[in-house]
Amino acid sequence: MNNLLDSRSLALFLAVADALSFRQAAETLHLSQPPLSRAIRELEERLGARLFDRNTKGVNLTDAGHRLVPYARGVAKLLRDAQAALANPGMPATLRLGLTSAVEPGWFRGLAQRVQAIHPGTTVSIVSDPSPRLVRQLGSGKLDAAFVALPTRAPGLEVVELDRLPMVVALPSAHPLAKRKVLRLADLSRETVFWFERARQPAFYDHCQQVFSRHGFAPKKLREPTDHHVLLAEVANGRGVALLPRSFTRLRRTGVVYRALAEGDALSVGIGLATRPGRPAMRDGLVAATGLDAAAA
Repeated sequence: MNNLLDSRSLALFLAVADALSFRQAAETLHLSQPPLSRAIRELEERLGARLFDRNTKGVNLTDAGHRLVPYARGVAKLLRDAQAALANPGMPATLRLGLTSAVEPGWFRGLAQRVQAIHPGTTVSIVSDPSPRLVRQLGSGKLDAAFVALPTRAPGLEVVELDRLPMVVALPSAHPLAKRKVLRLADLSRETVFWFERARQPAFYDHCQQVFSRHGFAPKKLREPTDHHVLLAEVANGRGVALLPRSFTRLRRTGVVYRALAEGDALSVGIGLATRPGRPAMRDGLVAATGLDAAAA
């Protein structure tokens, strides 16, 4: 049986459907109008259905035309994806990328655009979650790669470290300690400190607890809101102080100041790129998009 549809006919159909004008579609396709009109008539004859209502003011899609549009778009996307896969053998046509919520999103600003600039034709789908959840999604194949906070337990995955962000202190601007440029954990021992729950980042939580223990730091803690804008509002209102990765200093909030922490390097959070084994080309492409050097984590 002869095929009623082919990719060229669908591309011509979509051009007319988008423009609702044979003349404009022909200009977009760099064709003269008569061959385009003839190709659409032949497609309608093969399908046994009218796709367009033609009148002196232009054209409109019929019910059959409306039904065909999503399938035609799907075929067009499959063709683009196939071309992208051949052009970028190390990068999937649609890159499903996880970004850890443990650092301020500004660290990742422009990353998707840089990936697409290096690998034209690749689209990037972003998921933001705590690192343990990203690791599970990556291991199950729901993600292609993930930027995770380190240390993170990632059995069966390859992880390279890209950056380290020291901890800083966020405190109310009217707080007496705000007059100092550098603070120590001991200075905060009588403060109420917002701190994240262990389930959000178990390995990093345990690392920080070891540092706290070495310095005899055991303040009263409040559960840290997952929305960091809410957290900064709480700090501004004087409910407590917060220890945050340095990337969060990009977030400005009236009534909140950031101060360096003497133990900030010991409490630093790493940013790593996690991939499944055997994907060196994709890993290297993503590292290149960050502009950073990678080291095995």
